[in-house]
Order: sequence, then C-alpha cells, then structure tokens
Amino acid sequence: MNTNVFATAAALSDHDLLVRLSTLAGRERDTLAELLAHLATLDERAAVYEARGYGSLYAYCTQALRFSEDAACNRIEAARVCRRFPAIVELIASGEMSLASVRRLGRHLTAANHQAVLAKAKGRTREEIDVLVATLAPQPDARSLVRKLPTPTMYAPPRTAPPATTDAPELFTTTASAAPPPAPRPTVKPTAPERYRVQFTIGQETREKLRRLQALLRREVPDGDPGVLFDRAIAVLLAQVERRKLGLTAKPRSRSPIRPGTDTDDIRTPPPPSRSVPSAVRRAAWKSDGGQCGFVATDGQRCTERTFLEFHHVRAYAKGGPATADNISLRCRRHNQYEAELIFGPHRTAIAREDAASSP
Repeated sequence: MNTNVFATAAALSDHDLLVRLSTLAGRERDTLAELLAHLATLDERAAVYEARGYGSLYAYCTQALRFSEDAACNRIEAARVCRRFPAIVELIASGEMSLASVRRLGRHLTAANHQAVLAKAKGRTREEIDVLVATLAPQPDARSLVRKLPTPTMYAPPRTAPPATTDAPELFTTTASAAPPPAPRPTVKPTAPERYRVQFTIGQETREKLRRLQALLRREVPDGDPGVLFDRAIAVLLAQVERRKLGLTAKPRSRSPIRPGTDTDDIRTPPPPSRSVPSAVRRAAWKSDGGQCGFVATDGQRCTERTFLEFHHVRAYAKGGPATADNISLRCRRHNQYEAELIFGPHRTAIAREDAASSP
C-alpha cells in the first residue's frame, strides 16, 4: 500500500477531499457487495476451502482473508442472507442498507415478506431497524423486576500453564485480579410495536426512594410496578427540565407588558440588549427548529443533531443582534462555533469576542 496516502489526502482542496471521500465510500460499498456475493458462492463450495486446510468458512475468513472474528461473523451471516434474497446486494452497494441492518433483519425475512420489509428498511438507522424487527417478531412485555446484584468478587482468569523453567510445585498457577467483569450497559430495546424494555442498575439510596414511593402511591399503583412509577417520574422531570431550559410552560404569557421592556417573557416586545434569551423566544426557537440544530448547508443538507443544542444569534450579539424570535435559532455546539468563526475568525478569537449561545 502507498504509505504516502496522508500526504496525498492533505494536498486536496476542501471540495476535492469531499469528492474523493464520496468516491471511496461508494467504492467500498461496491467492493463489500461483491465480497458478499463471492462469500455466498464459496459457502456452497465447502470442498474448495476444505482442500486448502480450512475446516470452516469462518476459519477461511479469519485466517486466509485475515478478517477479525467479528468481521468474519458479520460478513458470513450477511452473505447467507444475500444468497437467500439477492436484492439485498444492491441495497448494500447503494448504501441503503448496512451489514448490521442485514444481520438484524435476516432471520425474520421470508419469501412472503422480504419485499415489503426491505422496502421499509431502506435508509433506516439501527434504532429504526430494531423497531422494525420488534414489529416483525413482537415479544411480551418484560416482567417488572427489582433484585439485588451479586456482590463483586475477585476475578480470576483461567489457570494457565507455568513457564517451562519454573520450579513451582503446582502444575498450574492462577493470577487473581481485583477488576470484575464489565457490567452490562443500560438498555432501551424495542420488544413490540410501541413497547420497549428498559434495564439499568440503581444504588441502595435510589432503591430506598423507590420503596418509599411505592408505599406512598399504593392506592394509585396497587402493585407498585416500577415501570408505571418510572413513567410518572420521567414525565415530571421532563416538565421541570423543559421549563428551566426552554421556558416551556402549560400557560405561557402572551399579554402585552405593563411597561414596554419590562416583561421579558413577551415575544412581541424586543428585550433590552442582553445575551439572555427570554423564555418566550426560547420556546419559539425550539418549536420553529423542532428541537434540532437549525444549520442548513449550501446544498440544503440540514444538521441532524439533537443533543448539546444552544441558542444561536443569527445576527451576532456582538454586532447588535437582538434576542428576538426572528434572530434566535438552535445550533449544536459545533455549528454554533462554526458560524461564530465565520464571522470572528479562529476559535480563540471567537471566544474573546462572541459567546452568544445559551445552552438549553
């Protein structure tokens, strides 16, 4: 391989770099689709790799093709799905489906449903694919359960043979480590249409709070179902956070102020010069941008970020931009900084001269 690829990439202009990346991504997808077709064919000719000393297609992929274990499993399973439904190869080549999507859907595809399912799967995210799988194979609601986890113990790896030069009397030695196996990550997984299984771990203090809440709400929730309490609690917390960060309220004020400029919650009255964004303006910006970064590129591509959003002055505050509904929009951190640098230069200068954002 050419070891000067970094220098070649660095020499490209911004436009050429993006064009080159698009070309390479398309080439990679084409190569992957072709690879899956060839693996599917080889899978039907076991004698070919057996004659060369490989006991399975997995062994051939990891040893001869030098795939990692995960890469080999992904490609073999996807290849077998593609052999059953060849149309998937084109979807992979076009980028409308990924290996992960094919693996998730493969076991649920049939001759009767595959056309409709693949049409729904085009261009979907992993989360959307999981929801589609839950629709194809719905599971019953998980039983509500609160149980104490086992006490962490010293983790001992498998016993290994000692070096040939050791004088140890035992045939095997064991090395203990204080690090326990990693705990499973929190889970939010679709199980059926509009149903999700949520799993996480809480501490003793939170467990006691849950018990107290179950006791206090015994009339309203007789069985003390943690799922019902979680739903109520998250609704209360969401309302509090939205009220504090976005100025959302069940009864927003819309009356005219008693004295002009004194009611900072009135969207119709321009507030006095300030970096602070009035509640009514925050509500309007959030609604207008749909809780999503409002940056739109010159080719019409809109940023899809919905986290770490900030209130952005379209006309910079340092240049007299007011905190009004027509001048405040949502931006993710990166695009808020990007637009500031377009006006004020590199980030260090921008920090000193402009910090118009108020993080929700």
